[in-house]
Amino acid sequence: MGASSDATTTTPSATLSPSILKKILISYTYVAIWIFLSFTVIVYNKYILDRKMYNWPYPISLTLIHMGFCSSIAILLVRIFHVVDLPSSMSPRLYLSSVVPIGALYSLSLWLSNSTYIYLSVSFIQMLKALMPVAVYSIGVLFRKDSFKSSTMANMLSISFGVAIAAYGEAKFDAWGVLLQLGAVAFEATRLVLIQILLTSKGINLNPITSLYYVAPCCFLFLLIPWVTVELPSLKENSSFHFDYFIFGTNSFCAFALNLAVFLLVGKTSALTMNVAGVVKDWLLIAFSWSVIKDTVTPVNLFGYGLAFLGVAYYNHSKLKGLREREAQRKAEEADDEESGRLLDPTEGDGTTRRNESQG
Repeated sequence: MGASSDATTTTPSATLSPSILKKILISYTYVAIWIFLSFTVIVYNKYILDRKMYNWPYPISLTLIHMGFCSSIAILLVRIFHVVDLPSSMSPRLYLSSVVPIGALYSLSLWLSNSTYIYLSVSFIQMLKALMPVAVYSIGVLFRKDSFKSSTMANMLSISFGVAIAAYGEAKFDAWGVLLQLGAVAFEATRLVLIQILLTSKGINLNPITSLYYVAPCCFLFLLIPWVTVELPSLKENSSFHFDYFIFGTNSFCAFALNLAVFLLVGKTSALTMNVAGVVKDWLLIAFSWSVIKDTVTPVNLFGYGLAFLGVAYYNHSKLKGLREREAQRKAEEADDEESGRLLDPTEGDGTTRRNESQG
């Protein structure tokens, strides 16, 4: 009898309720959508820019097309369909002092990162992108947004060491391509830090639609300058090229959809979920690059990236642990403040006195 009653009481706790199961399925759906779109954009850009594939080696032009498409859709969603509201605190002065520098950095990051597809394999590019936490932390310390810690710096050095081993084992190493990717990482890391300094610290939080509404036109204008001087003369000489609306239209749509997927993934789950999903995506891209595109992936590549991967995983774990500790401390302080407020609440004391007087 006792055994059967124990089994009966433990069964409900072991079974997931439909609401929890639904949330888990929705979270995994968002993760799958983001991985698919991010995977698609990277491979699609590689296909267009690589000289051995579609053979259209014009990264500034491709980025211009993306920014023009994203600007148009964002303006339609904001001004015509009113899908989201614009922040009331965004003044022209704030736009010039905060959004324009971020847009300039974003345009440089996109330009350089797209350029690397001409020179490097998809797998090696993903390995180099493991340096992003190193760049963000270093620039955060430089701008005094993060405090220097010897343990964190040791972690950053371990990631860098792993990436260096992966670069040493790269079969088709191209120094110019590596410099382009490192530059893209540096500009993107600076952009992320400046977003915290120039926007988030002022209470301005932009979702992907409003971000594209403000930033994409700015990027378009910045990219026009190098495009006119670097790629436009070459495009004029290449008179045989005919603009393929299907290729560039679907490519631009995927790039725009990726921004919305980022908003859904972070908004419905967490930034940590996105980081974990990013690791899964990187390994999938490395496997795809090796098996389908037939890029060479050496054992030294994998060993070096494995070391960098462990370093990034430990860094994410440390960040999550720190966030949980700060959250627990904040809740404890709120509980103490609430308890103190109840003890010192004068209305409660007056009420007790009145009750005592009436009873007397």
